[in-house]
Amino acid sequence: MAERIEGTPEIPFVEFPKISRFSREVVVTEKLDGTNAQIYIDDKGENIYAGSRNKWITPTDDNMGFAKWVLKNREELLKMGPGSHFGEWWGLGIQRGYNQKEKRFSLFNVHRWGPDATRPPCCGVVPELWRGNMDDLDADKLILNLKENGSKAAPGFMKPEGIVIFCTAGGQLFKKTIEKDESPKSLVGQ
Repeated sequence: MAERIEGTPEIPFVEFPKISRFSREVVVTEKLDGTNAQIYIDDKGENIYAGSRNKWITPTDDNMGFAKWVLKNREELLKMGPGSHFGEWWGLGIQRGYNQKEKRFSLFNVHRWGPDATRPPCCGVVPELWRGNMDDLDADKLILNLKENGSKAAPGFMKPEGIVIFCTAGGQLFKKTIEKDESPKSLVGQ
């Protein structure tokens, strides 16, 4: 333990985080209005768990049927390999519904699960709308395109939610919604 300098506090020191560079790659995807979901596969690739945004779920303590779906598709999903696989559980009966006849799971990590990746047939991936340098990003143009042309995830659905901007250098996510973007989520709908 380091010796304390007289007059310094007796509390743990918190290091200031490194600052990511602004002029780096960002990836913009469509923000789907469903419910956040996670599939976790243990290091041995044998056990699979389902999660919502903030807790583990089971078929008897489920979130819109996601845990039941994970159990049903277990063998396919295990092929994704160990780790956490985050995505959106969306479609029939969830939030906007997107005029879907079933529920769907779309993975968030477009770097890993993009169009050329081999992923389980039961999984989609959120649509990538743009990729480039942060300096060249025109988020308003991407929002306008969704507003005028509809969802890329569900073609023909004309009420998409918005976009997610992922800053690769900082590992940080930002969202921009078509409606009520200026309002905190806790006030939207009031």
